[in-house]
Amino acid sequence: MTDGYEIPVHRSLTEVILLGGVPRTPAVLLWTISAALGFGMQQLWVLPVAVVLHMVLVGLTRRDPFFFDVFIRALKSPKRLDP
Repeated sequence: MTDGYEIPVHRSLTEVILLGGVPRTPAVLLWTISAALGFGMQQLWVLPVAVVLHMVLVGLTRRDPFFFDVFIRALKSPKRLDP
């Protein structure tokens, strides 16, 4: 280890980008679908359901910030492992 050399690492490279406490991709997906159903198809009951679902996603993110990355990886993994 050499002394005198430091490289600053920006927080944006090490932390998950959050929108309202939820990672960016699930938040955009949730609110795009909710807006399309709520305003486009005039089903306004979807908006309170989306708010509750968003709060559930915030709770999952606070418990484990990488929950969604692991969940997507688990969905893509093979269901059967051959020897």
